[in-house]
Amino acid sequence: MWLLRKVHAICDAALCYLKLIERRQVGWVTWDRKSGNYIREQQTLWKKIKLLLLFNPLTEWVDQTHALRLWTHKKNIQAGRKEGRPQSHAQIQAFIDFYHIEMNNFEPSSPEGYRTFEDFFVRMFAANARPIFAAEDPTRATVVADSRLVVYPTLEKTRALWIKGSHFTIQNLIQDYERSVPWQNGSIASFRLSPQDYHRYHSPVKGRVKWYKHIPGDYLQVDPVALHSSVNILTENARSCVCIESRAFGDVLFVAIGATDVSLPKFLFLYSRQKRIHEEIKEEGHIVQKGDELGLFQFGGSSIIVAFEQGRIDFDEDLDRFSNQEVMVDVEVGMSLGKAVQHVVS
Repeated sequence: MWLLRKVHAICDAALCYLKLIERRQVGWVTWDRKSGNYIREQQTLWKKIKLLLLFNPLTEWVDQTHALRLWTHKKNIQAGRKEGRPQSHAQIQAFIDFYHIEMNNFEPSSPEGYRTFEDFFVRMFAANARPIFAAEDPTRATVVADSRLVVYPTLEKTRALWIKGSHFTIQNLIQDYERSVPWQNGSIASFRLSPQDYHRYHSPVKGRVKWYKHIPGDYLQVDPVALHSSVNILTENARSCVCIESRAFGDVLFVAIGATDVSLPKFLFLYSRQKRIHEEIKEEGHIVQKGDELGLFQFGGSSIIVAFEQGRIDFDEDLDRFSNQEVMVDVEVGMSLGKAVQHVVS
């Protein structure tokens, strides 16, 4: 009887995994904030296998030069260039069907409204599809992108539970010791975008641009498999950094990090369809409102780090609770992120 029960349990587990593979649900288990349910992220089986092969202790020991990961990155960059060609339009409908994307939320809502897959990839939400939480309250910070999110009250806790790369510090992230001082052991929100997500990102707070910096680099994967490895993903990938000076939250650091299948993160004119660097976002004193669009990513997954000065934000309870369990939370741009602890009255 014991043997039969064991065989039955193994068969049940195998059938369960086969069903997950059939539905392409082989990604990470996350908590969906909107529905209040656990869900499993959709991901191709090949991508899952590739991540496990590339980011494991054996590969990290054998591939000291990271040549294998960089070769894979180079192949993906080549594939990404094809997405800007008219022939790539044929991929759009299959992509929508695979990921069950609700096109009524976007403008245009028809696949025929996009000339190339690249145009579709950086699609814009229709008006009011993503309302901004407490839009008129500068003491409430909001989610910057449709993504999977973890938050931690200190950099030390972030490194202990989530980002395991040995070189992850704010100083290394922005490559500037003096500018990094405000966020030494500050609070961290880490957003991870998947290929099916809306790939424009927005300001979490109201404030003014204090400084801007672009740092060239690689485009390694930002999946949790990679972030939990010893590879220093976030401090090696190409990234654009903006410091937003906020009355309610102090200095807020926003870092858009490119990844595999992604071109340079681009800051652009607010709500413009043009894919160009937004010159104003680089200028000291440029005013941003909470929820303003800051820029976009192209081609695939990507990541955003938002850092607050230590003790300046109370992250929402549900975000804090699941993050401490090392469970990512599925969030939408404009949702509540947290409240200011030391609000300065203007």
